[in-house]
Amino acid sequence: MDNFREIKNDILKEWLEYREDFLGTLTEEDKKHFIYFEEIEQKILHSIPKAYRKYVQRQLKQLDYNFYDYSKYWNEKYYRNGFVDGVQLLGGSFKQ
Repeated sequence: MDNFREIKNDILKEWLEYREDFLGTLTEEDKKHFIYFEEIEQKILHSIPKAYRKYVQRQLKQLDYNFYDYSKYWNEKYYRNGFVDGVQLLGGSFKQ
């Protein structure tokens, strides 16, 4: 039996991707907590000298990527462990 706590390409990963694609529309409440990175990036870039913009833009894009990767990793880990804990609780209730 596979270790369900390992993050790999499986049914839980597919469900998380489906949920992100299908349910990815933002509600009004979601919009209040959304990170408007592009707007922030533009404000920062317009406030610095032109000579530094390309460098700062690369750093901001890296920051955006790192933050997305960080969020994705921890969310997947959180959901996976919650799912596994639930399955183990249910499985334990059926043992003699």
